[in-house]
Amino acid sequence: MSKNKRVLSGMQPSGKPHLGNYLGAMKPHIELQENHECFYFLANYHALTTVRDKDKLAEMTTGLALDYLALGLDPEKTAFFRQSDIPEVTELTWIISTVTPFGLLERAHAWKDSIAKGTKNPTVGLFSYPVLMAADILIYDSELVPVGRDQKQHIEIARDIATTFNHTYGETFIVPEDLIKKEVETILGTDGIHKMSKSYSNTVEIFAPEEDLRKQVMSMVTDPARVRRDDPGNPDVCNVFTLHKIFNSEKNIAEINKNCRNASLGCVDCKKQILESIMEELKAARKKRIELENNLDYIEEVLRRGATRAREVATKTLDRVRNSVGL
Repeated sequence: MSKNKRVLSGMQPSGKPHLGNYLGAMKPHIELQENHECFYFLANYHALTTVRDKDKLAEMTTGLALDYLALGLDPEKTAFFRQSDIPEVTELTWIISTVTPFGLLERAHAWKDSIAKGTKNPTVGLFSYPVLMAADILIYDSELVPVGRDQKQHIEIARDIATTFNHTYGETFIVPEDLIKKEVETILGTDGIHKMSKSYSNTVEIFAPEEDLRKQVMSMVTDPARVRRDDPGNPDVCNVFTLHKIFNSEKNIAEINKNCRNASLGCVDCKKQILESIMEELKAARKKRIELENNLDYIEEVLRRGATRAREVATKTLDRVRNSVGL
């Protein structure tokens, strides 16, 4: 893979990040900036499809910026900005919507799921969500877009739109490729049943106050068949052990596996150990986030500089597009 290919990703502000967000998206995003030219944006336009409170949206957007910067996003290496600070993306959304087949959007997973769930009064914004997403990708001449396998359709739609536009008006857009993220084991929530998600209220929040984080971890369901302390456990069905495999060394993992199976390690102590491992990995980030909360002017400056850099690319792309279509 070429070292300096441009990577684009948008993160929708939707509340407090949890371990699933961290392991599945946030940590990989931070790692990508070491070997790629990254453009990362806070997708507050997209958030308007679900958030109707202006103060809440502003708070969550700033909060997500704090989260990423605390975790190690480097604004010297990465263009980091608010989606809404690049007005060119909305103009591009309209232009490419004129070559986007209606049927393509009808087949989008998010729209089909929304209809299947009986969403009341589904909006045009929800229906055309993939067009805005395609505009986000295409306007920055993005080459790679990191996604999980279940999100690959989003990139396929952007590729279809770019290819149709290029065929209609001549070569204008770079046709992006998906960068399938390394799959991490599914992180179940504290209930041990559902995937960790805010919608299930089963999360372990990475920046929660220490006492709250402790309570969340200690409430995690383990091996449901292990009723008494001296019952042998089965790590293969224990979500806490899944976290040990991510946060601990091979030596420690093997020891925990053995001690769980022979009942020399109880579930409470097992959870205490994973809590220590999580806290150790996040120690620097948690400290830095507190520092950043007291310097919001710096956050605004980072986002302003990121937007300036992003607009330099976006305006050039939009100029090409306008010239292609005759505007």
